[in-house]
Amino acid sequence: MPHNKVIEKAPYIDRDISWMYFNRRILTEAGRPDVPLLERLAYMGIYSNNLDEFFRVRMATLSRIAETSGSAFVFQRNKARDLYSRLTDLDAKYSKEYEKTLSDLVDALQREGIRMVNESQLSEEQQHFVRCWFRTKVSGFVSPVWIDNIKELSRENDDRIHLAVVMRTSSGNENYALIPLPADRCGRYIVLPDNGNDKCVMYLDDLIRFALPMIFTGMGFESFDAYSFKFTKDAEMEIDNDLRMGTLQKISQAVKNRKKGAALRVIYDATMPRHLLKELMKKLKLDRLDTVKPSGRYHNHKDFMSFPTLGRYDLRWPVWAPVVPVELKGRDSLLELVEKRDRFVQVPYQTFDYVVRLLQEAAVSRTVKSIKITLYRVARDSRIVEALICAARNGKKVTAVVELLARFDESSNISWSKKMQDAGINVIFGVDGLKVHSKIIHIGMKKRRDICLVGTGNFHEGNARTYTDYFLMTSRPDIVRDVDAVFDFIRKPYRPVRFRSLLVSPNEMRDKFIQLIDNEIREAKHGREAWIKIKINHITDEEMVCKLYEAARAGVEVSLCVRGNCSVVTKDTDFSSHLRADGIIDRYLEHARLFVFCAKGKKRVFLGSADWMPRNLDHRVEVVTPVDDPNIKDDVIATVEAGLADNTNAFIVDGSGENRRSQGRSSERFRSQEFLHDHYMGIKTEI
Repeated sequence: MPHNKVIEKAPYIDRDISWMYFNRRILTEAGRPDVPLLERLAYMGIYSNNLDEFFRVRMATLSRIAETSGSAFVFQRNKARDLYSRLTDLDAKYSKEYEKTLSDLVDALQREGIRMVNESQLSEEQQHFVRCWFRTKVSGFVSPVWIDNIKELSRENDDRIHLAVVMRTSSGNENYALIPLPADRCGRYIVLPDNGNDKCVMYLDDLIRFALPMIFTGMGFESFDAYSFKFTKDAEMEIDNDLRMGTLQKISQAVKNRKKGAALRVIYDATMPRHLLKELMKKLKLDRLDTVKPSGRYHNHKDFMSFPTLGRYDLRWPVWAPVVPVELKGRDSLLELVEKRDRFVQVPYQTFDYVVRLLQEAAVSRTVKSIKITLYRVARDSRIVEALICAARNGKKVTAVVELLARFDESSNISWSKKMQDAGINVIFGVDGLKVHSKIIHIGMKKRRDICLVGTGNFHEGNARTYTDYFLMTSRPDIVRDVDAVFDFIRKPYRPVRFRSLLVSPNEMRDKFIQLIDNEIREAKHGREAWIKIKINHITDEEMVCKLYEAARAGVEVSLCVRGNCSVVTKDTDFSSHLRADGIIDRYLEHARLFVFCAKGKKRVFLGSADWMPRNLDHRVEVVTPVDDPNIKDDVIATVEAGLADNTNAFIVDGSGENRRSQGRSSERFRSQEFLHDHYMGIKTEI
């Protein structure tokens, strides 16, 4: 990293601290009374799910470092322990906010005539319903295990809630069993018969509590109590370097070994008897750094993301159907349309079907000879993969670069890889030591110009319904040639390669972004117009953070719209007079990476897959493309400007963690996602 005075003095927020601030912004949205009630519940689920993954990955990594022995690692060990402690304190603080918000939401549900009913509150009709439901829908998936027979509890699935059951005989003898909740098979919530005017919903936890006499029938038990708990395990994978194993075998084995990861966080019902808790902790083999937190009766609130609607669509966001571009409504060839001029879609405002249809047409077109694609995450029933299989069966040369180390999607990607290989597709498993995170497609044509696609998000139909992403399609020879060269680089990573137009990591992306910032710094120092506007997921790379500080101090107006991790400090520093950062939390997850530079008033625009984190710039294959088509440039700029103008769903991201609402650029209400929805619907509004 370059060494200069700016870097020495620059303030910097640790990425994990900034992530906690980001997740709290989601929690804040759950507390907004102007957000539809069931959407507020969904935010609670997102917050909970995010936190689980954070502990599985980031806290697990810190725990490993903190436990490292040896004098050579004293600095890293102490730093990790200090950070782990700070994160634990923030988690405890935000947990109190979470419990308060949850209590408020339960009260709000009751005011709307929606009651959460436990096993002791059932009417006779509901009791009969629950017994039938248990026998027909649940009992086959309930597998109690006597706690005495469990040697190591952390081998159990940490994605589930567990009930620790206490059973007593008439003489007072106690037995203990563990029941993993089969929510993945049965759903977490059961909609009961109405009670008067009230809609009634029951947790699966309580249904099983009610059914305990049926589960342990004939065993002489007179009374039962059940206490819920959950634990989170280290989810980092260790890849076996055994040369006798193929890549698929190594990753498959690593996924299996992940299930054996050490437990590092436990949340339990605070009313659980101490002797039972002690026994569970012993079987989890916790150490002194691990988090053990008493809580309420229910855990795994990520399930709020699938809370039943109960016919109350007034408590959900109004439906925003994606716009279908006019060319999808006709019979014109999409391949020919892209050959004539650049095209794009921004999902979910516009339909992802454009990308699917492009590949489906390529799969059967006699003018197409080859298709190359990178796959990081794909949908369970992927039409993208089906189109690739169709292309291979039609004699096309199809190459799919599959990233087997896409976290938590490894098993899915392994399964799809095998299906594609069986269909005759050449499957490449990325570059050793580099994740392939780029979102690119190359379509080779016969006697016509090749075309390509560069995107900001995965080729995943599910994500395209909830993530905001751009997909640019072009036949520009320089871009097409560079995209093809990226595939060559992936296939032969140690051969020197230069890219004429694309910004590609780990090659020259960092240097080219720095050159773009330096151009603005020179303009500002000469008193000319200079600004940078960026919409991105994460900015944590220290060199890029300091480069933005350098630009701001030179007078460049730097405006950032950062959804997640942000290490930039804009509050009360010597660097902040020309630097601002906001973050948007709304119905869609902001995911596009868009970059706009003033460039002497000519506005250079880029989009692609890379955030500004060390992993993206140095340790992944990422692609960012320039945008030259005037209409598409204007659209990207409008999207960035809309994000920076948001004063309804944007927070000030200044490094303090206060998460105050942004004032945007107007005193009038402005919601960027609503503006973009209207924009693509053809409804004209002003930013």
